[in-house]
Amino acid sequence: MTKLISFGWIVSILLLFLYSFTQIDLGLTLTRLSWWQTIQRNFQLIGYFNRPLSTGFYLGILLLLFVFYVLLLWLAKKDKLLPKNLWWLIGLTALVLLFSYPAFSHDIFNYIFDAKIVAFYHQNPYQVKPLDFPGDPMLGFMHWTHRPSVFPPFWIGLSVFPFVLGLGKFILQLFWFKAIMAVFYLGTIWLIYKISKALNGKNIIFNLAFYAFNPLVLIESLVSGHYDGVMVFFTLLAFYLLLKKKYFNSFLSWFFSIGLKYVSAVLLPVLILGLMKKIKEQYLIKLAVILMSLAIIVVTHWYLGFQPWYLLWVLPFVAFISKNRFLVWFMISFSMGSLLRYAPFLYYGHWNPPITMINLGLTIVFLGLGILGALIDINRSPGKISSS
Repeated sequence: MTKLISFGWIVSILLLFLYSFTQIDLGLTLTRLSWWQTIQRNFQLIGYFNRPLSTGFYLGILLLLFVFYVLLLWLAKKDKLLPKNLWWLIGLTALVLLFSYPAFSHDIFNYIFDAKIVAFYHQNPYQVKPLDFPGDPMLGFMHWTHRPSVFPPFWIGLSVFPFVLGLGKFILQLFWFKAIMAVFYLGTIWLIYKISKALNGKNIIFNLAFYAFNPLVLIESLVSGHYDGVMVFFTLLAFYLLLKKKYFNSFLSWFFSIGLKYVSAVLLPVLILGLMKKIKEQYLIKLAVILMSLAIIVVTHWYLGFQPWYLLWVLPFVAFISKNRFLVWFMISFSMGSLLRYAPFLYYGHWNPPITMINLGLTIVFLGLGILGALIDINRSPGKISSS
């Protein structure tokens, strides 16, 4: 059974990898090799000119991912997912998706261009915008070209390194940015392992599987390449150092995470209470879940609405209280509902009405399904629920 589920997971990941290339921007040529251009055009024919088929592929792959994700969690719960198999699957997943195309977001191209403004054009990305460089070939496939950078300074500084490693070749720059995301994805999993051991040493495999194989984590951090996963690494590092009573380094890591993404500032009460030793570690984690959840609500209300990658802020902390079956079912369902928000765009090719109402409906439905599934599971075995 373990081998069959592992094989099914690998097939699902490979299908996601292949599907990502259907979304290559029509204005982008990854390489001028003739054989690749033929392949690229065939993938684009599906993604842009046969949208019902493309949407069907996406929904099928998403279903496979979540089915095998739940089965992997079941194996972990039954102690049938051995550590060596777990790490092997995690490594293979990261390796395959490292080479995927950032199918569901153009943000990574803005990361590259911000670094280009600094390292190539030698200008300030907060004072100039991509449209100020009309001859740049990246303008042919970028979005959000009409405004200066909105990303915090530490991220722009960090992004210069993969840009320089690209040696002036866009395909290499894209690879190195994706590699950065893969490294921090693995780093976050390592921290979940270390923190789980430091807390109680129990449910480590389940905690790791809960985060590492969540399809939303994979799509938003490894495929689309959102750097929220980098920020999360440093927030978890701050928490780990707090547990180890390395308070200065803990606050330093937390400060760096703010320089990457301002939202992590909401975790200040967690660090202060941890420093004062006024609250147990498990309650600190629950407080972190609450604060990050509130941050998602506030950002959703005041910014551009809800975005699926916002869940990256809270999912690593939920992993430490994953024995709470209500929370597990709720987050699985919410993750699936969030990723389904891409389906209307894939079908219609835009984010205009009625997409907003469809996505709102999907969110409400899957939040309801998550609550319903949790209640059914709890009622089937009420004596086994745990909040730890």
